[in-house]
Amino acid sequence: MKTLSIACLAGGLALSGLGVASPRTDADAQARQIVAQLTLDEKTEQLLNGAPAIPRLNIPAYNWWTESLHGAFGPGATTNFPQPIGLAASFNDRLMQDVAASISTEVRAVYALGRGKPNPNKIGGALDTWSPNINIFRDPRWGRGQETYGEDPFLTATLGKAFVHGMQGPDPALPHVIASPKHFAVHSGPESTRHSVDVWVSAQDLEDTYLPAFRAAIVDAQAGSIMCAYNRVNGEPACASHSLLVKTLRQDWKFNGYVVSDCDAVVDIHAHHKYAPDAPAGAAAALNAGVDNECNGATLSNTPGLGERYKQALARGYIRAADIDNALVRLFAARLRNGDLPGLGERSFPKAEAINSPDQRALALRAALESLVLLKNDGVLPLRAAARIAVVGPLADARRVMRGNYSSGQTGPTQTVFEGLRQQFPAAQVSLVPFGPSITDGDPVPASAFVAPDGSPGLRASYFKLQPGSPVAPGKRRFQEKAFASHGVAQLDSRVRDFPESGEVTRVVLTGFFVAPETGSYRLGVAGVKGQVRVAGRDLTLARRPTQWAEPVALTQVDLKQGERYALQFEAESGTGAPPGMVWKRVSRQPLAELRAAVQGADVVVAVVGLTSDLEGEEMPVKIEGFQGGDRTTLDLPADQRAYLQAAAQGGKPLVVLNLSGSAIDLSWAQANAAAVLQAWYPGEGGGQAIAQVLTGVANPAGRLPVTFYRSASDLPPFDDYRMAGRTYRFFDKPVVYPFGHGLSYSSFRYEAPKVEVQDDGKDVGLVVRTAVTNNSTRDGDEVAQLYLAPPRFEGGPRLALRGFQRLHLKAGERRELSYRLDARDLSFVDRDGVRQVMPGAYRLSVGGGQPDTGAPVESANFSLTRPLLLPR
Repeated sequence: MKTLSIACLAGGLALSGLGVASPRTDADAQARQIVAQLTLDEKTEQLLNGAPAIPRLNIPAYNWWTESLHGAFGPGATTNFPQPIGLAASFNDRLMQDVAASISTEVRAVYALGRGKPNPNKIGGALDTWSPNINIFRDPRWGRGQETYGEDPFLTATLGKAFVHGMQGPDPALPHVIASPKHFAVHSGPESTRHSVDVWVSAQDLEDTYLPAFRAAIVDAQAGSIMCAYNRVNGEPACASHSLLVKTLRQDWKFNGYVVSDCDAVVDIHAHHKYAPDAPAGAAAALNAGVDNECNGATLSNTPGLGERYKQALARGYIRAADIDNALVRLFAARLRNGDLPGLGERSFPKAEAINSPDQRALALRAALESLVLLKNDGVLPLRAAARIAVVGPLADARRVMRGNYSSGQTGPTQTVFEGLRQQFPAAQVSLVPFGPSITDGDPVPASAFVAPDGSPGLRASYFKLQPGSPVAPGKRRFQEKAFASHGVAQLDSRVRDFPESGEVTRVVLTGFFVAPETGSYRLGVAGVKGQVRVAGRDLTLARRPTQWAEPVALTQVDLKQGERYALQFEAESGTGAPPGMVWKRVSRQPLAELRAAVQGADVVVAVVGLTSDLEGEEMPVKIEGFQGGDRTTLDLPADQRAYLQAAAQGGKPLVVLNLSGSAIDLSWAQANAAAVLQAWYPGEGGGQAIAQVLTGVANPAGRLPVTFYRSASDLPPFDDYRMAGRTYRFFDKPVVYPFGHGLSYSSFRYEAPKVEVQDDGKDVGLVVRTAVTNNSTRDGDEVAQLYLAPPRFEGGPRLALRGFQRLHLKAGERRELSYRLDARDLSFVDRDGVRQVMPGAYRLSVGGGQPDTGAPVESANFSLTRPLLLPR
């Protein structure tokens, strides 16, 4: 066969001789030409996320592992938007598309910065992204629920489509960045069992709750990829499921993109699910089911030979050579269509200036503003211009909490809540009251606090290589004594492997000083490194070994003086799990006494409480009161925060409770005792400024809850029960603290009775709903007009279901006519046998600022449908 390099493919169809074709068919044809030239060894290595270069064909390396859940991962400060649960609280699909398009711009700019020197063993920098997470947040205990768009399938589907459209751009055949909705399917905790659990769900729950958002992202938005989950579903590992990946995805939904596994989910097939007898059989099971690209965590540590399992599977007859080729054609076609490989015309990419540009930062602020949900207000908000404000609580001056999880290590300038209020008020009116030591402590020490031995900013870094051929004793490595590279200025948060001089094994020694911004008591710790600091004339060891990924950082409390230099020496080694960094938190040794004194001199108290994504998150080694493995065991605030709020209320001043969390908290005490309650999620780099603008009235809140805020976890079924009965607003029938869709404004709105028109031509059925809403206050504001259907009663049916929403801005006194068009799928429900259909019978429709019968302004109407209509899966 004649050799044809990838460089030749730039001519596209002129080479293929196929004539005029669509980008998809052209990409497929060129991908087949590439695959036909590969050796078996080259083919099997390309099935992994860390695809090595093929120099003889001019094919560069490519790492499919790229994340951009709510911001691009990059080498510098990328824009950090609100955590997805906060974006969902905006109830604004247009905003979601704008945010995704903005992230897509930065993903492409990051790619352009690294173009020509890709690293298959480093996360980030590709033209695909493993986002969005459109699993259903069915239980508030799930630590990763913050990554989702909430508990409702319709809301999740609508926002998921908007994200895919924004990320991929106007032409899914030539995407800017390929989106990979995840995790297909059903996965939504617990984290501790996700690698081995067999989740059994009914046909009704699968079709009604767990699949609609994925169908919308694939069928309607035409996402170019999808990620299969860790868990088993009804006996089959999700990444070896013929039911999901063959029947549903390929046959029913006509999906023609590529499937990527969650990281090490293919390993789980044999190692944890015991579904296959060994690694080759597990790899074969995944490939046979349609997994094209295996994410394997071992790629990050340069582990060789990961493709051998596929060669062994081929040799045993578990898979065919054609199976490998089909997967690779889909993968190379994707790289052609997104512009990573030449062949479909030249692509232009944004420049570095597009990353965290003024426009991007402005959008982050807008998104943060729209995400905030005012839960209660007895009139204390907006704060008076002359108010003396005590800002208290463990998160009052916290910065890291704003970022949430799955975010770049560096983000744009981010204010704390205290700093945001200081920006809105004269400094003398806003005082900060330090909290005591808490499980939420730990903010990154800013680069400005470090001083190198020669007095220059930063730290001195010296690097050491392992001598070639040196033996390595168990637990020990020998390093040559001479540094091969030294930098007068280095950043502590740079990974060793990020430096081009780094060898396969490299040690870095960091020396210098850090300086405290003010005198006080601090808690200090380090992640990803080991080492010590010198305080008060003695050496204090902060870590005896580097922390691993997601491992909690141990903190030590010391007293520091403003302006004094404290010597430090840290060591890190390539291959350590956690990104290196130093964290601190200024705390009080007498927090309650300082709180009482501050409350006496204040007109209002703003208490900033909540959680952090270092407590709730993905499969984390955390086991403390209220938290286990990344999940939560209760819905309570931490005990010290509950006691602190009660002490703050005893001062007799109006109390504003501001909650930062990625999930629902039991805020019943705050609802009963606080003057106002604001839910702020993890609001991103614009969070501090946005919160301050809402508290002071510069901005008018209009966010809505995308999840139910329950009173207690004891009101819910067991966490590991995946049945939907008794969960979410659709099936829950007990009292709650705040219902799904709830949110207040500084304005008030009035709705007119909806007019309903059923459209039935004998083949299809639809509904047109018309109403009007008026801002009957003296203040401009946003409103979220929500449409709910209550269907006829049937076995397993929901009591209520969201079927439409519009976020709109109304000036004071303005009246706006609204219309909703519901198609047959919007009108459909799912019966006990999993059949989706429009059901005949009497319906109740409600339009307003929230669910009916929850105190929100709502108007309702009745209508009937006369005939059944079956819908495709």
